[in-house]
Amino acid sequence: MDRRTLIASSIATLASAGCATAQTRDPAAGGPPPKGTPSYPAQPAEPYTREELVATASDYLGVAAEAAGGAIERVFQDNGRPTAYIAGEEAAGAITIGARYGRGLLYMKGKEPVEVFWQGPSVGWDLGGNASRVFTLCYNLQYPEVIFQRFPGVEGAAYLVAGLGVNYLRSDDVTLAPIRAGVGLRLGANVGYLGFSRTRRMLPF
Repeated sequence: MDRRTLIASSIATLASAGCATAQTRDPAAGGPPPKGTPSYPAQPAEPYTREELVATASDYLGVAAEAAGGAIERVFQDNGRPTAYIAGEEAAGAITIGARYGRGLLYMKGKEPVEVFWQGPSVGWDLGGNASRVFTLCYNLQYPEVIFQRFPGVEGAAYLVAGLGVNYLRSDDVTLAPIRAGVGLRLGANVGYLGFSRTRRMLPF
């Protein structure tokens, strides 16, 4: 075999091996997914009913079942049944520019509770401070990891129901509805966001 024939044969062999490797790594061809790709549930998360949440929210917030039921009913009318909820505490304060910090546990059916922290700035016609217990209804949250992002406030969504403060935060198709009860409850005219994280952060940004 001459040198040209040997070189051509070697190139053909390497090309065939490269094609075989590419086909093995192609997800469409049944190969393994790339490393780091999260595995998501095939079925959507099971939602909670109003009855399941009223008693839990009443006990946690320390309010009458009628008050908790009124706030939850209002949120249900706007959004339907939530797929998760967060029970936690937070502190906030503002002199035009404000900040909010919180900590809680995220609950989803069939999953272990996940500890979450949140923090965020605000700016607007706002003055005062508060320490609150917060019961947050989560909508379209199909797996816990999605909570770790920023959720801007929805303009005009803050209101009082039975003495409880309620407002909406939204990112893409995920909506959060925090229900707050505490000392110095305030719903000032402000804009901002909350960022959720796995660990506590000192800066609200």
